[in-house]
Amino acid sequence: MGHPLGPQSSPAPAGTTAIPGLIPDLITRLPWPCWAIIAIAVAAGVLMVSCLLCAVCCCCRCGHRKKPRDREAVNLGSPQGTASTHLVQPDVDTSETAPEDAQHWGRLQLSLEYDFSRQEIKVGLKQAADLRAYGPGGTADPFARVSLSTQEGHSHETRVHRSTLCPVFQETCCFHIPQEELAGSTLRVQVLGSKRFSAPEPLGELSLPLGAVDPQHVLEQWHQLGPPGATEPEPSGELCLSLRYIPSSGRMTVVVLEARGLSPGLADPYVKVQLMLNQRKWQKRKTSARKGTASPYFNEAFTFLVPFSQIQSVDLVLAVWARGPQFRAEPVGKVLLGARASGQPLQHWADMLAHARRPVARWHPLRPAREVDHALGLKTRLHLTLPGSRD
Repeated sequence: MGHPLGPQSSPAPAGTTAIPGLIPDLITRLPWPCWAIIAIAVAAGVLMVSCLLCAVCCCCRCGHRKKPRDREAVNLGSPQGTASTHLVQPDVDTSETAPEDAQHWGRLQLSLEYDFSRQEIKVGLKQAADLRAYGPGGTADPFARVSLSTQEGHSHETRVHRSTLCPVFQETCCFHIPQEELAGSTLRVQVLGSKRFSAPEPLGELSLPLGAVDPQHVLEQWHQLGPPGATEPEPSGELCLSLRYIPSSGRMTVVVLEARGLSPGLADPYVKVQLMLNQRKWQKRKTSARKGTASPYFNEAFTFLVPFSQIQSVDLVLAVWARGPQFRAEPVGKVLLGARASGQPLQHWADMLAHARRPVARWHPLRPAREVDHALGLKTRLHLTLPGSRD
C-alpha cells in the first residue's frame, strides 16, 4: 500500500513555475556577475528618482507662472490689494531709481564757520565720495573750486588728487564778507576733473545759500552734489606754458608757448614772466607782442637761476597784457605757480619737481589780476594814466 502524498511533496502543476524560485533562476541564467547586476539596479533606481524630481519641479514652475504678476505688484504695494497696478508700479520704480540718480554726481563733506571779529567765513573742504568717473579705468583726477556769489573773480582751488573717486581734501579757505551781506550770499563749490591739455571736466556742483546757515555754530555735514551749472562765466582766456628744472645747476626754464580764448577787442598781446622770492619781486622777463590775433603763439624760453634750497620759496607769475579800447596796456589775466598756488598750477609745479630735467607742459586758465595779487599778499597800486604813457 502506498502512503498518501503530503503537502510538502505535492508536485507542481504542469506548465507552471514556483514563485520563490523565479528571481534566483533568472539571476543564475544571466551570464553577468552579481556585482554588475546590482550596479545596474542601483542606476535604474537613481534614474527613476531623478525623473520624479524633474516632474515635481516642472509642476511647481507651472503653478507659479499661472499667478498674475499684476496682483503680486498690488499686494506688495498695499496689503489689502485695493490699489490699482498703474498707481503702485510707478512708485516702486521711482523708489528704486532715485538713489542711483542721486549718487550719480557724488557727495561732499563741508564745514562752515563764521568769524564775527574778522568778518570772514571759513569754508572747510573735508572730502568727497562717489564722484562721476571720466578717465580710463573708471577714475578721475578731481579738485574743488570754492567761490561766493557776492565776490566775483575771487575763488579758491584745492590741489589735484590723481586717479580716485573719493578724494580727501582737508583744506580750508576764507572769504571776507560783512555780516549784513551774509544772508544774501551763496556758496558755490565746483568739483572738477583735471585734464592736461584741455579744460577741466565738471564732475558736480553744490550751491548753498548762506541765509539758511546759522553763523553762531560750526556746521559740518555731507551735502549731495548736483549737476554742473548750465551758465558758466566766460573765461578770460588760457595760457600754455612749459616748465623744466635742473636741481644740480639750479636752472629753471620757462617756455611761454601760446594763449587762446582772449577777447577779440584786445590788441598786441604779450606775456610778462615774473619770479618772486619771499613775496618780493626778484627777476622778470617779457615776450614780444603779437599783433592782430586773439590766439597768439609765442614759443619763447626764459631761464632763471634758482638754487634748490630756495625753490620752495619761489613764486612764478605769468601775466598776459594787451592794449585795450583806451590804447593802453592792461592786464588780461595772470597765472600763479609755486608752493603757494592751488589746483592745477600747484600740480604743474609738483610735476616739474618730480620729473627733473624733463619739460612739463600744461594749459592754465587766466585768473583776474586782483585775485592773484591778493593770494600773493601784494597791495593794489594806484595806476595813474599819463598822456602818451605805455606800460
